[in-house]
Amino acid sequence: KGPNEVEVSLSDGGNTTLSAKNILIATGSEVTPLKGVPVDEERIVSSTGALSLYGVPKTMVVIGGGYIGLEMGSVYQRLGAQVTVVEFADNIVPTMDGEMRKAFQRSLTKQGMKFKLGTKVNSARREGDSVVLEVEPAKGGDKSSMEVDVVLVSAGRRPYVTGLGLENVGITPNRRGQIEVDKHFRTNVPSIYAIGDCIPGPMLAHKAEEDGVAAVEIMAGKAGHVNYNTVPSIVYTHPEVASVGLSEEEAKAQNLDYKTGKFAFVANSRARAVQDTEGMVKFISDKKTDKILGAWIMGPNAGELIPECVLAMEYGACTEDIARACHGHPTLSEAIKEAAMATVDKPIHS
Repeated sequence: KGPNEVEVSLSDGGNTTLSAKNILIATGSEVTPLKGVPVDEERIVSSTGALSLYGVPKTMVVIGGGYIGLEMGSVYQRLGAQVTVVEFADNIVPTMDGEMRKAFQRSLTKQGMKFKLGTKVNSARREGDSVVLEVEPAKGGDKSSMEVDVVLVSAGRRPYVTGLGLENVGITPNRRGQIEVDKHFRTNVPSIYAIGDCIPGPMLAHKAEEDGVAAVEIMAGKAGHVNYNTVPSIVYTHPEVASVGLSEEEAKAQNLDYKTGKFAFVANSRARAVQDTEGMVKFISDKKTDKILGAWIMGPNAGELIPECVLAMEYGACTEDIARACHGHPTLSEAIKEAAMATVDKPIHS
């Protein structure tokens, strides 16, 4: 409504206006609609509808090979559905380290998940209790159809800024619908701040949480800061994949002189004891200084293991620092120590 006023609708009817010195926009994101694929949250569902399906479908197509689509698809695959991932690009999760991606896709394929990469979805229509999809090669070619019980649309998310009245105060979202902010989370209106999914950056709940803390600290006259180079990403599939920092491909693209070290969970005693040995830990570090540039974990409890690497990178540590730190035995975290040792020299167990 204004640079220091917000009009809100009350749950029991009517409106009220709130006045404040500062306003923080934290409206998050919504599912990006896909042309020709109307979501009804029954047979053609978003990630929200996928949480409350009528039951486990016999067949499911996931449109989009990103984090959310693979997570939901992985759940239904393990519950007994035959899941096929249709992805426009030539690879799933394109931001993932290439070596990890290959191992990850191999693991999902072994579990029964199917992939149609480089494939464009033209349309989807309900036919009774089924959905018929029309697809074609992304680079052009013959069209074909697929008939399945459920389609999960997971082609990305977009900032949720519709209806906020941004135009009333002179804030114009960028071409991606994001609200531009400075390094202090301020918009072009000094009293209005924005954080999380509605500003540029990774759409992750934990990143948004850090944004919020930093923004409020700044409003209070303190020093707030978020190091986006150490924000972890986690794919909650089985096995999980977690990462922080650069992939090997990104290190190459930046012409960095780097080295890598890896350790497979099959040689980790705790992983063997719990019979969950698929995956590995991989470090990417500066070849001269050994400073950690990136860490990748695919395997059991990867999301719980990555914080050690996040903390190490936050303090500018080298892989040797991790290699020389004592890790409890038998624990999955020993795989991190061994991968660090492999980056510096060589692991004890391999």
